[in-house]
Amino acid sequence: MRGVAVYLRGVTLFVAGIVVGTVLMQPRPSGAQENRSAQEKRTPLRLNHVGIAVTDYDKSFDFYTKVMGYKIAFRFPPSPDGKPTTTYFQISKDTFLEMAPASAQVPAGVTHMGIETSDIKSTIAQLRDTGAHVEDMRVSGPTKALLSNIYDPDHIRMELIELTPDSLHKKAEDSWK
Repeated sequence: MRGVAVYLRGVTLFVAGIVVGTVLMQPRPSGAQENRSAQEKRTPLRLNHVGIAVTDYDKSFDFYTKVMGYKIAFRFPPSPDGKPTTTYFQISKDTFLEMAPASAQVPAGVTHMGIETSDIKSTIAQLRDTGAHVEDMRVSGPTKALLSNIYDPDHIRMELIELTPDSLHKKAEDSWK
């Protein structure tokens, strides 16, 4: 009988060890997993447009419409002296190229990336919670979109943008065929 008791005690300890080991060995979120979890709670961001400044507006306009085949989504009115200001080309339903003339203050090249969010106030708060400096939100007069700016460590500007129902971007998207 003593042998059975020893055997049962051994089996009991073995089962107890498995149970305790299973509980203790449950995977815990690593720093990367916790960080990923926090990112999953963030408002999603996506590329909406790229802004460029060009030296020869008419030549670039022809290139983007005739060579690349982009349709004009919308244009801002000319400057008081009659010169073109800004044109948005629609590359796909929800992706644009913003073209403006280069100047002494804005050299030719990429000027910014437009990063779209569905909730700009929440995005600004989330980015500020990480310690980032994000400008306050404003309404873009010409486009009626909600905008803010954030700069990366190399001072590359990212324009945060939320498309309002009456924004020119949203109207262009809604009319895309």
